[in-house]
Order: sequence, then structure tokens, then C-alpha cells
Amino acid sequence: LEVSPGLKIKVWVYKKTSEERFPTLKKYSDKAPPTDRFATHEIKVDYEYKSIQDPNNVVPPEQRIKGYRYGPEVVPISSDAWEAVKFKPEKGVKLLGFTDAKNILRQYYMKDVSIFIAEPGKTEHVIAISALARAMKEMNKVAIVRCVWRQGQGSVVIGVLTPNLSAKDNIPDSLYFNVLPFAEDVREFQFPSFRNLPAAFQPTEEQQEAADNLVKMLDLAPSVKQESLKPDLTPNPVLERFYHFLELRAKNQDAAVPPLDDALKPITEPDPELLYENKSVIDQFRRCFELKETVKRKKSSRSQREKPSGSDDEKEYGQNLREEKPLKTIETISTLKVEKGDEKPSSFMQKTPTAMVEKIGNVTPVQDFEAMLSRRDDADWVLKAIKGMKNKIYDLVEDSFEGDKYDEAVECLFALRKGCILEQEPKQFNDFVQYLCRFCRKHDLNDFIDLLASKGMTLITKSEAADSDVADEAASSFLITKEPKAEEELAMLGD
Repeated sequence: LEVSPGLKIKVWVYKKTSEERFPTLKKYSDKAPPTDRFATHEIKVDYEYKSIQDPNNVVPPEQRIKGYRYGPEVVPISSDAWEAVKFKPEKGVKLLGFTDAKNILRQYYMKDVSIFIAEPGKTEHVIAISALARAMKEMNKVAIVRCVWRQGQGSVVIGVLTPNLSAKDNIPDSLYFNVLPFAEDVREFQFPSFRNLPAAFQPTEEQQEAADNLVKMLDLAPSVKQESLKPDLTPNPVLERFYHFLELRAKNQDAAVPPLDDALKPITEPDPELLYENKSVIDQFRRCFELKETVKRKKSSRSQREKPSGSDDEKEYGQNLREEKPLKTIETISTLKVEKGDEKPSSFMQKTPTAMVEKIGNVTPVQDFEAMLSRRDDADWVLKAIKGMKNKIYDLVEDSFEGDKYDEAVECLFALRKGCILEQEPKQFNDFVQYLCRFCRKHDLNDFIDLLASKGMTLITKSEAADSDVADEAASSFLITKEPKAEEELAMLGD
């Protein structure tokens, strides 16, 4: 472990956890005579490469070259060129720096876990690793290191070292190592928070209590009993079953596949005694979350509407705000029925009157907007809700008398902003609010722009929605202080 060019600590690296893979089956040949006791029954595979133009002749190795796909093209690269391109770092572990432990998220860990210990018998190295681990633990830091496990290895690994302090005097301190991803390895998915969903998708107090009771009931580590399914005491049921069957077949070629061993059932199935003792908790959870099979409906394509950034199309964009887009509705959605018997509609079904809003009204526009966003019977409801809220805000600003409807317009605008973040439609909001500000400046409605600035209205940034092209520092640049009128300019010049 190279801390600096003048400080190198000799360490040994061991695998702490490593996946035990399923054994691979080997090819077996029965061509050997039965009397040959030394036959290996091994099969050797030989490959021949032939040209498409001349399939009768084999292409020798010196006439073959590897090719790598680059889009639709295949780029040939010779072995000499490939050797020259390869990165050949020296074997070793180099410390790159330290960072707060909170910066390394759990989902960054990629592969097996290794443990770094100082070379046994080297007191100075043991003390150095212990001091380093204790300092990292005290400061809540982790180390970022570059690893090359073998000399001439073509790949480089970036990993994190986490301190592991020993609780026993005869066991030295150590460091846990986890491989970290590069930028190409990270999969970014922008999912909205459950807390931002409309009320129709939020659990009721009764549902939340039922879920809490279910989690408590299935606790694997109760205070009065020994913890179940500890990883170091839980065998892999697939491997155990395979090797058991392999042993039977080794003794008897006609042995049948045995049933699942009773010792493996607690690993693959919940405890039946525990389920029986807590049947009331499970029944309560089932009553609170009544599930029914949903009839599959044909999905409709969701059209993407974008306003051109140029000013030539601004009039057309303003006219489009007034246009109503026809929406395909499902006739059966309003005829939901509860089957006969003792079944009761679930809490979501009881809220369907709120979720069946079809347009933005004048009484509760924000609630209507949220209800339309919560509808999932057709993808077009999202775009219709956004368009309806745009029209509502536009009408409130345009029809306002001395700013009497500005507060309601701002409230609707904030609701539109939240909804566009939730549905990952930042361009819809950003284009509209910039158009609205230009409209206000053109018609001398600068008081509304000042109100937006005082309320902290900003564009949706890239940190809030991945599809946005607005940086954080430019989020409020569209709010420009209103220009002074001609009389005010003359007065200022006269002064």
C-alpha cells in the first residue's frame, strides 16, 4: 500500500466474501473402450476459420486479425497495435486520497469484498495500518485507492478502503476493500419520491399501521430468540441440493431427483408456525391492500410537445395554449363495480371520485391538477393536466384586475412546477414560464414578475430533473427586474 513515494506498507489481501459459483459441467466422451481404466474421456475442441468467399480453405492464424465494432463499422486491430494501446501499470495499491464516508453510497459497491491486513511479523507495518484505520474511523473518512493486482495487468481498479477496528488485542486492525464503479458503470435512473405522489397514492393511517405490524411480525431477530438466516450460517440451497443429487447419482445412475430436504425449507419458505401465530396480522394486511387482476389495455403513445426556442413561433405557441387536444377515454373506467359478496372496495377505489377529474376547474384548480396527474388509465392524462393548468394560469394572469388573481396564479404555477418535476417534464414548465414572463412584460404586467421573484420562482434545473437543460446558476435568470417607464427615465435624466 503506497501512501507516498517514501512510505509503502506491506499488506496481504484476502477475499472476505466471494460468490460461490455453480459448478460448470464438463464435456464427456464415451468413445474410449470400457476396458481402458486410464481413459480421461476428455474432449478437446479445435476451431477452424474459413472465408465466406472460399469456404473450402482454412484461414491460417497469421492471416487472421481481431476486429472491434464501432457503430456499424468493424475496426481491425492487430495484436501489436493492441499491445501498444494497453495500459500497463505497475503492480501495487496506491492511495489517491480520503473522502467522507457518507460520500460512498452502499450501491457503489460492485464486486467481492476483500480485507487488507499488514504483513504478519512486521511490527512497523501492523502499527502503520492500525494507526491509519483508527485515524479514518475517528474522522469518519474512507480511503480511495488505485489497485493493480498483477504485474502487466491491463485493467485498473478504483476502490474504497473502510476501517475495520478489532475488538480483541490479539487481532490487528484491518481495512475492508470494495471496488467502486467508473462513470461508464453507473446506471442513473430518475425516480420521483413517493412523498411527492398525489394523495390518492399515499397510504392511509390504517394501511401504514398494517404494514408496520407485518414487518414487526416477520422480524428475523426477535429479542427472545436467536436470529435466523445469518449469512455465515445459511447455506446456498441450490448448491446444497445439487451436490446432494450428485452424490446420489455417483452411487446410482438411475437415482431420482429427491424432494427438498427439510433442513433447506427454512431458507426457501417462511416459517409456517410463525405465519399461523400471526394469521390475524396477515389477514389485516390483505384487507387493507386488496388486490385484483387488472385488465390489460392498449397503451397509447405519449407524444412529446416542445415549444421552439425562437421568437418566430411564439405566437403559434400562445395559440396552442388555447387549443384542446382530444383524449381517448376508456368507457369502463367510470363503471367500476364491486363484486357481490363480502368484499369491500379498497381505499384506492374509495378515492376514485377524486381521481376521475377530467379538467382543471375554477374552484380547486390545484387539487384538480393533482388528481389528473394521478390517473394512470391513459398516458395522455399527464399532458392534458399540464396543458389545462397552463391555460388556467394564463387566464388568471390575463383576466386579473389590479393583481387580484396573482396569488392564485402563483399557487397554480408552483403546483405546475412540482407536477412537471414529478412527471419528468421540465421543458413543459420552463418553456411556459418563460413565455408567460415575456407576455407580462409585453402587456405591462411586471407586478406579476416581481411577485414571482419575491416567491422564489425558478426554472426546473438539471439537478431536479435529468431532462432539463437549465443549470442551477441560471435557474432565476429569466426573472429580470422590470424596466423603468419613459417618464421615470426622463425624471432620472433630469435629476
